[in-house]
Order: sequence, then C-alpha cells, then structure tokens
Amino acid sequence: MESAIPPHLITARRRHRRVDDDYKPPYPSFVARYKPGVARVVMAYFGQQYRGEVPLTAASSTADFVKLVSEAHGPSHWDHAYYVDQAGFANEVFVAYWDDVARFDAWFVPARAAWTGSGVDGVGRFIEVLRPAVDRYETLFSSLGRPEGVAVIAGGMSGEVLEHAYWGGMRDRIPLSLTDEMRSSGKPTLLQDGPRLRVLAADNLCMIRSGQDWSDTDTAERRMYLEDVEPVLREGMDFLRDDGISIGCYANRYMRLRGPDGALTEKSYGQSWWQSLSALERWAESHPTHVRIFGAAMKYLSSLGPAAKLRLYHEVTVAAADEQFFEYRGCHPKTGMLAAVG
Repeated sequence: MESAIPPHLITARRRHRRVDDDYKPPYPSFVARYKPGVARVVMAYFGQQYRGEVPLTAASSTADFVKLVSEAHGPSHWDHAYYVDQAGFANEVFVAYWDDVARFDAWFVPARAAWTGSGVDGVGRFIEVLRPAVDRYETLFSSLGRPEGVAVIAGGMSGEVLEHAYWGGMRDRIPLSLTDEMRSSGKPTLLQDGPRLRVLAADNLCMIRSGQDWSDTDTAERRMYLEDVEPVLREGMDFLRDDGISIGCYANRYMRLRGPDGALTEKSYGQSWWQSLSALERWAESHPTHVRIFGAAMKYLSSLGPAAKLRLYHEVTVAAADEQFFEYRGCHPKTGMLAAVG
C-alpha cells in the first residue's frame, strides 16, 4: 500500500491525517504519478458560449482552438466538452494541460490575444487558468489504464493508495496538507480591461474536476447507471450550478466530453470553482444533494462489486492567488468566476 503523496513531496507532518496508519481502504484506488522534475502543471480552460443554433462564428471558433493547440509550445493533452448553462447558453469548453510552465507561457501570450483579444460576433469567450505547484493538487482513479484530465500528462500511475474511501481523504492526498491548512483568504474582485473582464480571485481558491466514464459498461450496467445514478448526480450538479453560491461554490459545469469527431461520448464530468477546500468538503460530507449522490453510487457499486465497469476519477486543486487567471469577453454575468463578483 502506497501513500498518495509521492516520496519526494513528503515533508515533516505538522497536521494529522483523518485516519490512523493501520487504516485499510475497502477497495482499491490509484493516483497519477509525475516525474520528480515536474514542479508545476497548467490547467487551462478555454470556453465559448452562444444561444440557440450554432452560429458560423462558433464553428469557426472551434477550428480556431484546434489550430491554437497545434502551434509551437502547445499542450501535451487537451480535451473538449459541451454543456448548456443556467442561462440557456450552449458552452464549448476546451481544457489543455502542460507540465512545463515556460512552454505554456510562450504559447499563452499569442493564444490569449487570439481568443479574447477581439470580439467574435454572437459568441462569448473565456479563459480560466490554474498553474499550481505539484504540492497543491491531487488526483484519484477507481481503476488503471485510462487516465483523464491532468493525469494524462503524468509519468504513470501509482499502485493502490492508502488515503481514500474516508471523509478527509481528498485533503490528505494533497501534499501541502502535511503542513498547511490551505485556508481561503480575501474575496474575488473584478477588473475591467476594455471589453475584457478579469476576475482576481482569492488565495487558496479550490477547483474540482470529477468525471464518470460508462463507455465500457454492458447493457444492464449502463441502464443501471443512467437510470439510478446519473439522475441523482445531475440533481446535485444542477444545485451547485443554480444555488451553489450559498454554500461557497462560485460556479459549476456538468459537461459531456466530445470525441475527436465532435460527437458526444459516454464520458461526463463536473467542474466547479469553490471559495475553499473546506467549503467543498462540507458539501461532500453533509449536504443532502451529495449525500444522495454518494448513496446512489454506493448502492450501484455494492450491487455489482468487482464486476462494475464504470470508471470514476477526480482532480482537486487548491491554488495560490498568483497561480490563477480568469478572463471573460462577451459572456453573460453568471459565467464561471464572474458569478463570484456579482
């Protein structure tokens, strides 16, 4: 049994884990392992939104992003997802990942100018970037063999890890938690740069991407997931989208991944911005919407046991203030972190 925290990031512990050293998880889970030379990663969300039928400008914007990621210093991995937000706008979201900040910086200057530097008729655009040090985020996977998100750019995966399947495991997998409470401080503020709106977020802002992959399930298991679990998950995601601000969730997107041909796949993920890791933990541990999600998932997994083919994963980041960048142009006021500043 391994620790989720890699040896080169373990320091003298000043804060206790939520479980004792003799704890044994009830089922296996795994984390992404990065090469020791990787000090920081980049998670860059590029989005566009429009209402109604797909305008020609939106279609060309998708082609624009594909061209951008093909430029020099482009990402090691990127994916493309879709959802309709609370204001009825369709959103196409491209997420790109780097493990070399210098390479990202060289790419980002012209990419930012191309994406939000000028208006696109009928289309809003946004850029949301985190560039956390490797001691400020964690990943977790229910199975090996198919990494998603930031784990795709890792050097590999761990063996079975200790810190999971208990409340508090998410925090215990973040290396910085050995010594730091990661307490949020300050409030997001708005800065206007001509037609572009920048949100300056608070220290220790939290982001989670939490995904589901049912593409390997057989007919019976797929029906069980889509009829018994997914509607409960969607209810919780909708609560965070519409009313999450009351519990410290600034914004939530529940999205379907698109494949290389643009078609929707049998993969989804929720992605949300939180005031703090503590706010995310409180929702996960005690809010009725997540209690129902957890209950439906446990009933599903316990009934299928090891035969379950559903794949689950997440990544959680607690970003310092200087590791964040949020910019919006032509977007409605509930888009992403704009919701945090009213």
